Amino acid sequence: MKKEDFKGLSDKELLEKIKMEKEQLLKTKMNHKISPIDNPASIRIARRNIARMLTELSNRKKK
Repeated sequence: MKKEDFKGLSDKELLEKIKMEKEQLLKTKMNHKISPIDNPASIRIARRNIARMLTELSNRKKK
């Protein structure tokens, strides 16, 4: 997801999306520890998406 994808969301929607992404990341990490997943780069992509959303939320609070 790109930064522009998050700009249209409200703060509440953004927080909910962050929560869902964190849960999905945790599940993916656990599955990867048990048996290797097909695309281990998906863990890195999920972390980056969470960071992008948190940055957008932080920028909104600064304004």
